[in-house]
Amino acid sequence: MPSSSLEDFNLADAAQYLDLDRAEGAHVLLLTAPYYGQITDELRRGALETLDEFGVTHEEIAVGGAFELPAAVMLAASRRDGGKEFNGFVTLGCVLRGETSHYDLICQETARGLMDLTVNRGLAVGFGVLTCENETQALERARVDRKNKGREVALACLGMISMKRLFRGGA
Repeated sequence: MPSSSLEDFNLADAAQYLDLDRAEGAHVLLLTAPYYGQITDELRRGALETLDEFGVTHEEIAVGGAFELPAAVMLAASRRDGGKEFNGFVTLGCVLRGETSHYDLICQETARGLMDLTVNRGLAVGFGVLTCENETQALERARVDRKNKGREVALACLGMISMKRLFRGGA
């Protein structure tokens, strides 16, 4: 009898099917909400290794929590400090379910805020906020030697930078 477990599937690395050539020379901001440090350190490691693999320059900043990620992306997208303009944003964090509805509010509003920036402002945002029941689930997804969601998020961002450049030319 066939199993329906995701463990049975060999998931493709997005680098195999995304056209990432147009992301060459991109400059990305990696934003981390480091509340669960062990988890976000792994996400960060996977994302940075991927950005380096594709020769993408990057800057990093930490925010107070996942809820602050959309506002930080918006502020960075309108940067006026004389620094290099960002072509994309990699957002990393983790929210673990607790005993109250706080989890649902943070997860929904963080995702909505980042999606609004993607759709309404045309930003290339990789969404790397893990929303898990417990630390074990989060570590399984974050660790670079397991599911390596940090890599997936960086590749998603690079894929959107490429798509943006395809349709908008060079942007």
